[in-house]
Amino acid sequence: MSTWRELEARYMMNTYARQPVVLVKGQGCRVWDEDGNAYLDLVAGIAVNSLGHAHPALAQAVADQARTLIHTSNLYYTVPQVRLAQLLVESSCADKVFFCNSGAEANEGAIKLARKYGKLHKDGAYEVLSAEHSFHGRTLATVAATGQPKYQLPFTPMPDGFKQVPYNDLEALKKATTQKTIAVLLEPVQGESGVHLADRDYINGVKEWCQDNGLLLIFDEVQSGLGRTGKLFAYQHYDVEPDVFTLAKGSAGGLPIGVLLAKEKAAVFTPGDHASTFGGTPLVCAAALVTVRTILEQGLVENAARAGTYFLEGLNELKKRHPVITATRGLGLMLAFDLDRDVAKPLVARALENGLIINATGERTIRLVPPLIITSSEVDEAIQILDRSLSAIGQCDEAQPGP
Repeated sequence: MSTWRELEARYMMNTYARQPVVLVKGQGCRVWDEDGNAYLDLVAGIAVNSLGHAHPALAQAVADQARTLIHTSNLYYTVPQVRLAQLLVESSCADKVFFCNSGAEANEGAIKLARKYGKLHKDGAYEVLSAEHSFHGRTLATVAATGQPKYQLPFTPMPDGFKQVPYNDLEALKKATTQKTIAVLLEPVQGESGVHLADRDYINGVKEWCQDNGLLLIFDEVQSGLGRTGKLFAYQHYDVEPDVFTLAKGSAGGLPIGVLLAKEKAAVFTPGDHASTFGGTPLVCAAALVTVRTILEQGLVENAARAGTYFLEGLNELKKRHPVITATRGLGLMLAFDLDRDVAKPLVARALENGLIINATGERTIRLVPPLIITSSEVDEAIQILDRSLSAIGQCDEAQPGP
């Protein structure tokens, strides 16, 4: 009989470098494989499972809504969608919301919104400035906006209208601005490239530059939004309000959703401009509604701040014991550490063997984005497993023959 891994190789496109486990169950911050082995999950579906796995309130909301109304299309009003839009607007600086299915779609919508705004208010300006090392999605336009050539090269030529400039370099952004520029698209915390934080002066300078030049400021909060950084939205760390921002990942606790949010002046879509067949279904919005309410009502934003600080302290202690770690950083429960050689992937494999799920964003960078419900005892457990795994990696290095 074929294994699940063999069947996947036979029937599915070769798009993922998967870890060698078949996960079958989750509960809280843990998952189990088909052999019954348990793992502490510090990836959370890539910052998606905000409430952990099989959260009872989320499971109940999905079950109840599935028995009631799953999908209608956006030709009709549905109650969960309107309630979710109201909650997000009342909890943020936004005035209007559009629902879709992913972060890439939300960012694609933001780009389209900016282009229409340029036609209406800036003589057809259409160019979007983004940052080097950014990540904005896998559609052709969002790949063009992404500041990582490795994602662009297989699909060139890229669509026109996108430029990347160094992150945290206001002067470079100013020099790149032309009459064609309509928006600046930034992650307040760059997630996929390894959790790099924007400087406060930089973000405030970009906001002022956008205001002075009639540009829209767009924040990609696909990964940093809804509590992960220790604020409900990462922009709140900077006391700056974007004109447009996007959410996805953790917004529905594990179900697919994307959200495009805008201030009134930027919400220039009219019927026919943009749409999504599956955007904001009753099922997904019911899940998102209970996810956001749980984050707000059960203090998970505060827990992300508290647990994130504690976790970063633990990583700093690891750095003292393991010279292979060269840098640690984080904001809330977006955490990362760098290594002095190409051992990130071997470390991921060793940690998995020891019952810990972590993520390599490069050959020398590890990212940690656990559920927002993680406890201090689970952080301690994670640090202990990382300690053992790093020691094993060091022993492997010592065992290698010299030149």
